[in-house]
Amino acid sequence: MLGKIALEEAYEMAGMEAKSQREAALYIAKDDRTRYMRQISDINNERVKLADDHGIGYTIVSLTVPGIQGISDKAEAERRATEVNNWVAEQIKSKPDKLGAFACLSMHDPVQAGKELTRCVKELGFHGALLCDFQHSGKNGEEYLFYDQPQYDAFWRVLTELDVPLYIHPAAPADVVYDKLYAQRRSLIGPPLSFANAVSLHLMGLIVNGVFDRHPKAKVIVGHLGEHIPFDFWRINHWLEDVKRPIAQEEGNDRYCKKTIYDYFKQNIWVTTSGHFSSHTLKYVVDEIGADRVLFSVDYPYETIENCSAWWDGKADEVKAAVGGVENYKKIGRDNAKALLKLGKFHDSEAPVS
Repeated sequence: MLGKIALEEAYEMAGMEAKSQREAALYIAKDDRTRYMRQISDINNERVKLADDHGIGYTIVSLTVPGIQGISDKAEAERRATEVNNWVAEQIKSKPDKLGAFACLSMHDPVQAGKELTRCVKELGFHGALLCDFQHSGKNGEEYLFYDQPQYDAFWRVLTELDVPLYIHPAAPADVVYDKLYAQRRSLIGPPLSFANAVSLHLMGLIVNGVFDRHPKAKVIVGHLGEHIPFDFWRINHWLEDVKRPIAQEEGNDRYCKKTIYDYFKQNIWVTTSGHFSSHTLKYVVDEIGADRVLFSVDYPYETIENCSAWWDGKADEVKAAVGGVENYKKIGRDNAKALLKLGKFHDSEAPVS
């Protein structure tokens, strides 16, 4: 398929090789680290060539983990976010038909975050923001700021006024969470478990604490086919509706969510295929929330474009059958993201799909 849109595609600024090597030690097999180190800091050369070779018409890049969320000092986080956003804007401007970006933001101050997001959208042409889970703050970074709390309503108002999505991406466990949960089971850090555990907690917090009720036009994207949540829909919904809702009413909790988890996933939340190249699991998610809520993505360079394409394009008939036909295949590969991000023409944006 030509003209695909990819939304969870990471980069690191040039000059951050030591940090990238640390990330590679966590997430990349030893014999593949040379490739990763080369690709993570490249924006508009090899990345674009690989996209061209495999039918990706438009790539939205975003700062890799832990992003600005790993910077516990407020002033440094704000300074760094502005620096990175300006840098990536320069990197993508030569190929506007093939490259876009999500803003990185410091979330120490919701008002400042809204101002930086506004600048990035209105002045730099970015398509929204990607945050690496909660914001580390306080002494030693051990205060965790989640965006489901009332003080973040100021940020959510700006996000909805701009009508752009927020992508919530995982980050590795750190501090006491690492020490207590993962230090003795390091193989579970990242995609095997910790990523889904962290983002599912944050996303479910947005739901149960009423963020989407106070901001019904808010748009949130999560990767990896929903960070395990869709596969537990029935049980989550049963407990939220039949047990937790009566308890919330008993406790006088007026912030508790007004709708069901199914409603929010069909009205406010999108999931991407990033790093989850399985037709069977894709079919399950589409059956649960509909093809309109699913977006193609790769998770480059943690996953390879070649492997993703071998699935999406190499097994196209299997994928089409899983999602309910060629029209849904085209929606997931291109049209849903095109509508969500209000994209105009881009490379191969009108290419036929059959």
